[in-house]
Amino acid sequence: MAQLSPALKQATPVQAARGEGVHLIDTQGRRYLDFTAGIGVTSTGHCHPRVVAAAQEQVATLIHGQYTTVMHEPLLRLAERLGDVLPAGLDSVFFANSGSEAVEASVRLARQATGRPLVVAFEGGFHGRTMGAAALTSSGAKIRAGMGPLMGGVEFAPFPYAFRYGWSEEETVAFCLRELDRLLVTAAPAADVAAFLVEPVLGEGGYVPAPQAFLTGLRERADALGVLLIADEVQTGFGRTGRFWGHQHTAGLTPDVLVTAKGLASGFPLSGIAASSELMAKAWPGSQGGTYGGNAVACAAALATLDVIEDEGLVANAAEQGVRLLEGLRKVAADHPGIADVRGLGLMVGNEFCTTDGAPDPAAAGRAQGAAAELGLLLLTCGPYANVVRMIPALIVTPGQVDEAVGLWAEAVRSAGR
Repeated sequence: MAQLSPALKQATPVQAARGEGVHLIDTQGRRYLDFTAGIGVTSTGHCHPRVVAAAQEQVATLIHGQYTTVMHEPLLRLAERLGDVLPAGLDSVFFANSGSEAVEASVRLARQATGRPLVVAFEGGFHGRTMGAAALTSSGAKIRAGMGPLMGGVEFAPFPYAFRYGWSEEETVAFCLRELDRLLVTAAPAADVAAFLVEPVLGEGGYVPAPQAFLTGLRERADALGVLLIADEVQTGFGRTGRFWGHQHTAGLTPDVLVTAKGLASGFPLSGIAASSELMAKAWPGSQGGTYGGNAVACAAALATLDVIEDEGLVANAAEQGVRLLEGLRKVAADHPGIADVRGLGLMVGNEFCTTDGAPDPAAAGRAQGAAAELGLLLLTCGPYANVVRMIPALIVTPGQVDEAVGLWAEAVRSAGR
């Protein structure tokens, strides 16, 4: 009898039987408030009726039309529909299955378009687990350990994680940009750099928003040096941060390539990259493709997801409920010194646990996360030391559900501290 790999580590003991909105129900009928959303995937909640209906209708019509063999209507409609939400000028899209694939497609495009070999990524970034994506990832040793040598041509620059450095945001940004400038005249000569790859908010790296001045600094340097700016919006996209795209918190910023996945199709595997037609045309013939990319059912689900986000005002709701969640969590932290920082954008909020001397405290974070699950609130940890407990509910979350989660979290933190 076969069984799941023991390398798969479960964050909670829950065996889900079904999902409804922001809730998961286990095989015993117990209902849990799910503030994991499948790691930011079920953007419209579990089994939103309109997404379910769209998928059911598509399953009965065409399940798979391989898109380098034939075109199909959901694929073409989704490409056109994304034009309504993509940044101006990013009018050409390529679809894949996972965030890792999309990230690698963005790097392949950047290298082919510029003729340059190097990519600069940033410390704490998570870009995937496949060999190329893992080479670009530094959110935690587990992603890279035991599988080297990884893809070459990658250099890392500091990310402005002000809490970690113990400086003001302004000081941290200035330091990180200086270090980037130094990297560009040392290990990553600017003339050899194809792209800067950055998350608008560090995901697995600890839920750290990139300051606007930092992203502006990257854009300025990219323009001056002929480097492409790639925004990895796998976790921050589709309304998660209270803007449709995370980079939109920085006024006037447009990336050259945008990577999307997770919330794109409310749980169906679908990812993609977007760039200008001019840039996308520089990809070499045959360099983009894949058996399952742009799957018809996933595309139908993505179209329904876009409709739900628009019709139900979910981007605005993410912004509003994100403020409510952040305020509630900061009140909890004020009574518990072990929570040293609470930060985030929209419905992407992290609680960082530290010891009294400021060292990361993954044990306390793990106890609080486990206690929350026992109380009926599902959460995940992140950060290089796993000392950040993150909250990423579906964008449909209500004020009452936010308050319920904050109350359960307060109880979990008290219980874990005893």
